Amino acid sequence: MAGRPLPAPGHMGVDYERRVDFDRLRDYRLGRAKAALEGSECGAFLLFDFYNIRYTTQTWIGGALGDKMIRYALLARDKEPVLWDFGSAVKHHQQHSRWVPKENYRAGFLGFRGAVAPSVGLMQSAVSEIKSLLVEAGVADLPVGMDIVEPPFLFEMERQGLRVVDAQQLMLDARCIKSQDEIVLLNQAAAMVDGVYQDITEALKPGVRENEIVALANKRLYEMGSDQVEAVNAISGERCNPHPHNFTDRLIRPGDQAFFDIIHSFNGYRTCYYRTFAVGSSTPSQRDAYTQAREWMDRGIDGIKAGVGTDEVAALLPKAEEFGFDSEMEAFGLQFAHGLGLGLHERPIISRLNSMKEPVELQVGMVFALETYCPASDGYSAARIEEEIVITEDGPQVLTLFPADELFVTNPY
Repeated sequence: MAGRPLPAPGHMGVDYERRVDFDRLRDYRLGRAKAALEGSECGAFLLFDFYNIRYTTQTWIGGALGDKMIRYALLARDKEPVLWDFGSAVKHHQQHSRWVPKENYRAGFLGFRGAVAPSVGLMQSAVSEIKSLLVEAGVADLPVGMDIVEPPFLFEMERQGLRVVDAQQLMLDARCIKSQDEIVLLNQAAAMVDGVYQDITEALKPGVRENEIVALANKRLYEMGSDQVEAVNAISGERCNPHPHNFTDRLIRPGDQAFFDIIHSFNGYRTCYYRTFAVGSSTPSQRDAYTQAREWMDRGIDGIKAGVGTDEVAALLPKAEEFGFDSEMEAFGLQFAHGLGLGLHERPIISRLNSMKEPVELQVGMVFALETYCPASDGYSAARIEEEIVITEDGPQVLTLFPADELFVTNPY
């Protein structure tokens, strides 16, 4: 790790500093998606994945509709994207998101994941409209790339003579290399969590419940400008081992080890950021576990640079058997790395489960979160550390700056 810290400027638009250039960001993302389409066998991409829709159309509506499979976008060769969106959001896009032609924002609804039965005909009419646009673009005879889809919609595509292939792999590849603006947004999102962890260290003491820490994190993030707090894990005491990946109303007790994962987004760009603390005091067993988790983390970071294969990085992380698991499948998610961007789990995914079979070469502009976990010898405590890393020409730079070199004891006795 070397070099000048990456910028995390203020969130306002100002005239006296160069900050995020959103026009440049939009052009970059759509350009990457169009290049992926041009390099494929497809005549068009039909996208339901919320993050792919945002990447190509530069639009967003509330997270409550994110898993309902009713928004979709068509990107055809040599055409601007067409977006079918929910109700009055269409008029709002037409007024405020004018980088897409006004007529390309259309109302659409497919049934809320089956709540309206396919027999009503909404999917049939939607596919007919899509097919007419493909005919107009001269690509109806080419495959249509899709990322995710409901089975009835896929069946209707096939019934109307459209051949469907996988576009998710192509879109994830397109999203893999982050632009300078994306990296700044990821860094701004991480800076917000830096501050939340300071608040947590001051609040973390006996008598506070895990869910109160979750509430604190949500409040502070939204106050700072987060557009979505996707999840906050809060795990303490005997719940640390095995890792349950959730939070409860458990009361924090003296001497607990506690770790947290804060997952939120700023302007769409996400964090995945673990930190571990001891409450009031720590034991030799807890400190040893933390030291080991840190050693694994540092070993992984030291091996990261452009040109290195993900299998080489995965080989630096401990095997499942080294920390109490029988297989890499059982241990998955505890010693691994995952890409960060508009989505929480993007490319590259680095782990012994997959990287040894299909390694990927690391490149400048990739951003990912590296996670380690070490159970303590007491049988119930555990240490969890996560660092977000961007690969630069000068090597890896860490975005997550809250101190994590040693086990942090909050409100010590």
